[in-house]
Amino acid sequence: MLSLAPAFAAPAENVFPGKSWKHAARPEEVGWSSEKLAAARKQSDAIGSAAVFIAQHGQVVSEWGETTKRFNVHSIRKSFLSALYGTPGLAEKINLNDTMEKLGIDDNEPRLTAIEKQATVRDLLKARSGVYHPALYETEPMKKRRPARGSHAPGTFWYYNNWDFNALGTIFEQRTGLSVFDAFQQHLAQPLGMEDFRMADTEYVRGEDSIHPAYPFRMTARDMARFGLLFARGGKWDGKQIIPAAWVKESTTSWSPATSESGEVRCGYGYLWWTEFNGLQLEGVDLPKGCFSARGAGGHYILVVPAWDLVVVHRVDTDKKDGPRVTGSQFGGLVKLIVASMPAAAGKPRL
Repeated sequence: MLSLAPAFAAPAENVFPGKSWKHAARPEEVGWSSEKLAAARKQSDAIGSAAVFIAQHGQVVSEWGETTKRFNVHSIRKSFLSALYGTPGLAEKINLNDTMEKLGIDDNEPRLTAIEKQATVRDLLKARSGVYHPALYETEPMKKRRPARGSHAPGTFWYYNNWDFNALGTIFEQRTGLSVFDAFQQHLAQPLGMEDFRMADTEYVRGEDSIHPAYPFRMTARDMARFGLLFARGGKWDGKQIIPAAWVKESTTSWSPATSESGEVRCGYGYLWWTEFNGLQLEGVDLPKGCFSARGAGGHYILVVPAWDLVVVHRVDTDKKDGPRVTGSQFGGLVKLIVASMPAAAGKPRL
């Protein structure tokens, strides 16, 4: 990829939102096309998007829909937890090489086997634990795909596994003495100046399948974009290193190819992040190497493209039981239109 000479004066990358996001007066002010963004908005309306929020170089290029409404983030919660695992003051309390046996992690009947207890915290972060115990907050496709107990040794096989993600919440809370939600408020929401985050918008989901609860959040698109910008900037926020750059890189590295039910490689998987893998990230759109995303059921996304200093947040109203849901290919098509709206220079390296 080659960057061309700037066609406009792009904002410096040290620009961050303050109490509120700064908005470009018009997309053309920062080199984008209003006409092409209108086409993207028309497409998002057609597929049922509830909100779209686009920020580049620390300011809002365009937004539409209910960007200030608190929707369930679903599995984007996992990328939040990944960030907390790397947060100074908390990361030192967790050894990623500790096994479930050493940490005393088990579950209800049928309990973990001796082999399953050899899975490490790092295996869980990679979704490679080999522990296929029933888990809470699973979708039907996840339950259907779950391998048989004992079919894969710890560390040897990737499976998008809610048991791993929920047990990581338990481990985090036991080792740090903070709830996932308290830690998020203290170490992320407050330092990033999130405008809408409230502890009242968090909850645990408990049930008979497992002793390890899920930990969903309800958040707004504009607050989620702050989280995305933090990672686009290598963990730095307004002069302060909130998350070590080394952890941002490690957690968004592709440790596994992420496969569909048919076995097709769609992208990669890092530590609770969906990562670029051999040029693959989203269906139907070319994006630079090093991009990554947080994803939630129904079509929730935080897409981070560090090479373009770009964050795109996409929301769907999944509170509506029979409402629209946005597939990966539909979101990829929308992102393709958004990319087409970008300047052909400076902000967008040519592919």
